Order: sequence, then structure tokens, then C-alpha cells
Amino acid sequence: MNHSCSNGGAPREPELPPYQVVLSETDWGSLETPFGNGEDLPEVLARLLTPDPRVQVNALSELREMVGHQNTINEATAPAALYVAGILTHPAATTPRPYRNVPIRAALLNWLASTAYDASDEIVGRTEQYSPGFLAPGTIVASFRDLRPMLYQAVSPFLRDSHEDVREAAVIAALILAEHPALAGHRDHLAVHARAILDTSGDDPNRRVARRALETWSHDAPDSEPFLEESWDWGPHGDDRSYLEPPF
Repeated sequence: MNHSCSNGGAPREPELPPYQVVLSETDWGSLETPFGNGEDLPEVLARLLTPDPRVQVNALSELREMVGHQNTINEATAPAALYVAGILTHPAATTPRPYRNVPIRAALLNWLASTAYDASDEIVGRTEQYSPGFLAPGTIVASFRDLRPMLYQAVSPFLRDSHEDVREAAVIAALILAEHPALAGHRDHLAVHARAILDTSGDDPNRRVARRALETWSHDAPDSEPFLEESWDWGPHGDDRSYLEPPF
């Protein structure tokens, strides 16, 4: 990972590899997934860039199951996340979803947010209680968490996106990724976005992420009822083929 310095001597955040490089240079067949290996992932990932939004949503649903089944972090998670982060600026990410005036980009950001949450401080902290060494250097989860500054670099341009759904998905992803110590300098700025989520969002899981970030970073948060401490999902864990059907 490149941590080269600028002329001022401050380390630059690592650059995200081009999605084409991730797709072509990853040995997908050697990577473990919940259902074997990742040999089928290149075809699924490539379909995220097709012009047909139905194909894109189906591909994202397959990716969610193939990589994130039961909210696991496995060997294929890191390259899949790098690929999804890399295509956020692709023209195909602006395709409106079926029956919704929402760009596919929002669903991609939701997938990144929920994947990052599966390796968040909250989740790994609980897991460490029962599996000491879960976060030891070189483990799959630790290696994925090392990518958070790189993923943040891809997410942050959308924090002020003109589309509300894209903007909220980017904020939630950024709040989770900013748990990485190297991103601590971004937290004051992100706190403004977290408060905006609490002020305007009707999505309880997203509000919970925003409030937890503010409390963890010792920032003031608006008064509200406490959230239950329980396992929960949001976004792409439930953001799948059901959106292919018209609302009733």
C-alpha cells in the first residue's frame, strides 16, 4: 500500500487501484467465499456496469449473497469492495433503478457501507470477546480494515451529492470507514454530516450509525430516545431483487 508523502511531508491517503486492474489482476479462483471460491465473481462484478438497471440490481444481489452471506468478511471481500469503490464514478453508476428515481450509485454505496459495518469496531469488538486473536495482524478482517482509508477516498466525493439517497449512503459509509485512525482528521467534518442524518433521515439504522459516530468521537448529538443494542442490517443486505418490482 502506497503511503507516499506530499511536498509538505504529510502522508497522502493511498490511491484506489483502477477497477479494471482489480478485476483483471485478482486471482478470484483462489479466494475463499462462503460458497467455495470466487471464480464466478468477475462475471458478476462486470454486470454491475451494464446499461440495464435490472441486470445491475440482480448483479448486486448476487454479490451481496456471494461475498456477504451472513455478514461475513472473507478473502473475496477486499477485492470486491475495491472494485465497487472503483466504479462509483463510472457512468453506469448513474443509471436510475427500476421503478425508482434513484441512481444505482446509492445501492453501491449502501453495499460498501454494510460491508464496512461487518468489519466495524462495534462488530469486531463483540467478536473479539468470543474469538481472541480475531483482529491479529494479517487476518482477513484486519487486512480488510486496513483498506478503509482507500475506500474512504472513493466514498467522500459523494458526501454532498445532489441526490439525497446517494448523499445519505455516502455519509453512512464514510462514518463507518472513518473509524480508522488515519482518518481521524476527517471526523469533525463528518460530524456535520452525521447531525444532518439525525435531523433529516427517517432511516433508523442510518440514524443509529450517525449517533454512534458522534458519541464515539465525543461530539454533541441531538437528544433522542436510545437505540437498542442489537444486531441489525440496513441497505444492501436488504437492497436486492425486491426493488425490481413496482411498489404497491
